[in-house]
Amino acid sequence: MQPATAKWYDRKDSVFIEFLVEDSKDLQVKFEKSKLDFRCVGGIETIKHHNELDLFDSIDPNASKHKRTDRSVLCCLKKAEAGRAWPRLTKDKAKFQWLGVDFNNWKDWEDDSDEDLSSFDKFSEMMNTMGGEDGMPDLGMGGMEGLEEHDSDDEKMPDLE
Repeated sequence: MQPATAKWYDRKDSVFIEFLVEDSKDLQVKFEKSKLDFRCVGGIETIKHHNELDLFDSIDPNASKHKRTDRSVLCCLKKAEAGRAWPRLTKDKAKFQWLGVDFNNWKDWEDDSDEDLSSFDKFSEMMNTMGGEDGMPDLGMGGMEGLEEHDSDDEKMPDLE
């Protein structure tokens, strides 16, 4: 048996883990208060996978679910205490080679202060706080008018010896 490759991300009330196993069979997912046990057979080579995790915090085993697709198994772990961030998936601070962060789905939900602003509004606000004329930052390039452009490509190259 070998561990299945997985990626995870945190939300306010749940933690999601996606086990990247194609064509999984004999799937067994067991949710406990502070553990997750994942087993399956997957791929063309029918490799047996087993991942056992001591979770960072408690979950509600009855409200937690999983969904199998042809490419992966997605587990939704319902947090026992919503609103508490998980800085990592496991109690153990060790890094597992088979486990990574799902940056495509990660959201820093703890900082709700800017959540209402759209990306454009955040950018505009940032530009306004930088100063300069008309909200544009002063890049220190004033007085450049009237200077001839100088291009290093126009200089004569030294003779080769």
